[in-house]
Amino acid sequence: MTDGARTATRTGVRPREVATHCPYCALQCGMTLRATGDRVEVAPRDFPTNRGGLCQKGWTAAELLDHPERLTTPLLRDRPGAALRPAGWDEALDRIVAGLGAVRDRHGPDAVAVFGGGGLTNEKAYALGRFARVTLRTRHIDYNGRWCMSSAAAAGNRAFGVDRGLPFPLADLGRADTLLLVGANPAETMPPLMRHVTELRERGGRLIVVDPRATATARQADLHLQPLPGTDLAVANALLHVALTEGLVDRTYVAARTTGFDEVRRTVAGYWPAAVERLSGVPAADLEATARALATVDRAIILTARGAEQHAKGVDTVTAFVNLALALGLPGRPGSGYGCLTGQGNGQGGREHGQKADQLPGYRRIDDPAAREHVARVWGVDPATLPGPGVPAYQLLDSLGTPAGPRALLVFGSNPVVSAPRAARIESRLRDLDLLVVADLLRSETAELADVVLPVTQWAEEDGTMTNLEGRVLRRRALREPPVGVRSDLEILAALADRLPGATPLPSDPREVFEELRRASAGGPADYAGITWDRIDADTGVFWPCPDPDGPDHPRLFTDRFPTPDGLARFHPVAHRPAAEPVCADYPLHLTTGRVLAQYQSGTQTRRVSALRRAAPGGFVELHPDLAARLGVADGTPVRVVSRRGELRAPARLTPTIRPDTVFAPFHWPGAARANSVTNDALDPVSGMPEFKICAVRVEPA
Repeated sequence: MTDGARTATRTGVRPREVATHCPYCALQCGMTLRATGDRVEVAPRDFPTNRGGLCQKGWTAAELLDHPERLTTPLLRDRPGAALRPAGWDEALDRIVAGLGAVRDRHGPDAVAVFGGGGLTNEKAYALGRFARVTLRTRHIDYNGRWCMSSAAAAGNRAFGVDRGLPFPLADLGRADTLLLVGANPAETMPPLMRHVTELRERGGRLIVVDPRATATARQADLHLQPLPGTDLAVANALLHVALTEGLVDRTYVAARTTGFDEVRRTVAGYWPAAVERLSGVPAADLEATARALATVDRAIILTARGAEQHAKGVDTVTAFVNLALALGLPGRPGSGYGCLTGQGNGQGGREHGQKADQLPGYRRIDDPAAREHVARVWGVDPATLPGPGVPAYQLLDSLGTPAGPRALLVFGSNPVVSAPRAARIESRLRDLDLLVVADLLRSETAELADVVLPVTQWAEEDGTMTNLEGRVLRRRALREPPVGVRSDLEILAALADRLPGATPLPSDPREVFEELRRASAGGPADYAGITWDRIDADTGVFWPCPDPDGPDHPRLFTDRFPTPDGLARFHPVAHRPAAEPVCADYPLHLTTGRVLAQYQSGTQTRRVSALRRAAPGGFVELHPDLAARLGVADGTPVRVVSRRGELRAPARLTPTIRPDTVFAPFHWPGAARANSVTNDALDPVSGMPEFKICAVRVEPA
């Protein structure tokens, strides 16, 4: 398609008002967009997740649509070291095709890699997986959601036979009698979710929070357990120990609906509350009170999030809390259960349909012959031509430019220069590539390294679907046409497929892509076959699995059986082990990382919104006043946080809400304040999750 032809398609009349969803987190708050003159206004919409609320990020989301730094033309780098220059679409696409061809001819199809994002629509995630495996025939595809949900996903799969962040509607939180939040701070990361927590507390329910920091969420809790970072697994085993010794286990449920409990019972026998208190710092009395609060009420919910999951033992840590939930008989019980708070906007759907290294659409395993046969039939290819599993995100990025690794990388919707652990190393790997292509709406830190940068549509300029943290499939609706010169990710993939020799054509219309996704997912764990855009439009979304267009969807899972061969949930014994990097004389403190209210992910978007920038202008390092006094550091003093991998520099922020042996830094900023310059790239052996949440550091005045 020529540049002139592309411009000519930007016609037609768009509505002046649409009902859609926020472009940020997995809560996917309902909002209404209105076009008034040359401005787009945002208004909250009464939707089951946000109930008419929005956070500051949602309120200001439209500011990026016409931002002066918005990309509206492709950019090319003529030679290494040269500046990026504007180019036409034909030149940019031809450059990509030539570069991909050269790499594939010299090194084979696996020398090309694709890296996606958890903010892409279902249609884009699906098309990206098909493009990698059918058009490029590479096994190397993964996405930044690997660093978000992979540990909880792996734990859910091995215990329940399926991974859905919340296997029940979010509204159940408000009806619970006890809610245990582990490593979650929704008051800052998902503020509208707190409306459900407020409902719980107004009904007399109890909120218990497990977090090394007294976060905005923890300060609202009835009980705050403040463990040493990296000891959550021991805390979970201690809670189950209390439940066993006090006769609080639901033995009827365990016998009827689970298997493997005896080995878990033997494992947790050694996790006496007093012993775990010495290990974690959580008082034994608080462990006992928490177990009783969960076990002696009609409705209890346990939720984990990144604080528990982003560890080299994240899968086992989540498994320990799943074991606790199963022992108390929570999963599948009305108003009770275990769930995980998905982070990114489409973190759930993004991993269901082909972006993950080991998965095909419908949450099928790529090494399953029946799954390969089904999906290959939909794609019109021989199953034998589909590549096998690739490697998880960090291993993929860390292999770039090496003799055995990919030499070309296409990035859609991610900024690993800021978001990857041991980020300086990954930045160096990206510089070693023969070809780096980045599709983004702004010049992210990763785009600044690219050979080709492609401008893409934003959320208010595209139609499609998203799947929120409940497994609820939603409609994203376009309010307006994108600026001239901007294309959607689907159009880019289709244009590249048209130019690559021998490639199968790809559809670029999102509705057509979704119809193909429905067929590809049919019969899989995440079955979308019965979901249509019209059905979504007629209600407040549709919950998967939904195999029949005329049949019901499934807001609640596990009510009768678990999707395992025998219908039973699996207990798995797990034991505490230390962090991958213990503290020592040279690095005597623990660093943990996380988010702040006014910023999001790598900050590519939110750092450019004026109101959010004023609210959170830059990085900082949170220190306890006692630690600061020992270091001779005052509030606002620039400090260096040094690990074995690098350092970050930012002002100190003194607060008594953090443990004296721990420091905290948010990860939204690049440059000197880049928290991921110091984080550990040790990986969970099952999920490939890096140990973002704990590493050994020293702090000193800068």
